[in-house]
Amino acid sequence: MHKILVTGANGFVGASLCETLRNREIPFVGAVRKMTAQSQFEVGELNDATNWIKALSGCDVVIHLAARVHVMDDKSADPLKDFRAVNVAATLNLARQAVQCGVKRFIFVSSVKVNGEETTGKPFTAFDKPAPVDPYGQSKLEAEIALIELSRITGLEVVIIRPPLVYGPGVLANFLRLMRLVKMGMPLPLGSIDNRRSMVALDNLIDLLITCTDHSAAKGQIFMVSDDNDVGISELLRMLADAMRKRIILLPVPIRIITGAARLIGKSAMANRLLGSLQVDISHTESVLGWKPVVTMQESINKTVAHFLARH
Repeated sequence: MHKILVTGANGFVGASLCETLRNREIPFVGAVRKMTAQSQFEVGELNDATNWIKALSGCDVVIHLAARVHVMDDKSADPLKDFRAVNVAATLNLARQAVQCGVKRFIFVSSVKVNGEETTGKPFTAFDKPAPVDPYGQSKLEAEIALIELSRITGLEVVIIRPPLVYGPGVLANFLRLMRLVKMGMPLPLGSIDNRRSMVALDNLIDLLITCTDHSAAKGQIFMVSDDNDVGISELLRMLADAMRKRIILLPVPIRIITGAARLIGKSAMANRLLGSLQVDISHTESVLGWKPVVTMQESINKTVAHFLARH
């Protein structure tokens, strides 16, 4: 059985991944920047000088989740420089030390933002030409390129996974905002929006990550992942309302009015993420790995909403 190093072990995905590994009795080391539990391994800040040797001891697989994450209102004077320091330089530093310690496989959790921000008719695939439009997506692409080159030189088995929006119990950001709006019961001006977005339930992403730790066909591959059930914003809101047993009113306001209002209050980027389409094609993932989502979107939404209601 493999022993796995999980970076970002106290993050949204990392904490749930570690819990699943523990439940399945799969040996792992949960690495964090600052320890919050005795079972964690503290490595400090992520940069090109972080020492991973002790954390990597005895491990033959790395699942690298730790990153400088995308934020809507980045205050950095040089965002690309800051993203590169953590998402590129620190990642490559970890991968090089992994090679030194005899690690066989390195699973890198990248982002659909490597492909781009929006789809128009055709879902993103792993074979599309990358087209990141912001510093976060650019840094993830540069990390992918660096890891692929390291793999070519050293033989390290690199697996890249590009998730879209990940949701599940404890989710934050826009998904949490939507749940709060639905819970308030106020009419929402989104009844005329006709978009399609891919998302991935936390349970589905975790199952794919674990599948990739030992599947012989995974090495050297780039995988897209989703629930394989794309929904529009109106449909998503109705699913959330059903899970809360709430009545929801969606007003058919023209999209140009919504985007104009969002622009006036400085929320254009948030509006684009809610109103635009972003779909991924997971057929390559399914055919190569024989993998299917293990939970449905409705099951995961029910679980997410139950967690939300218990805490609000």
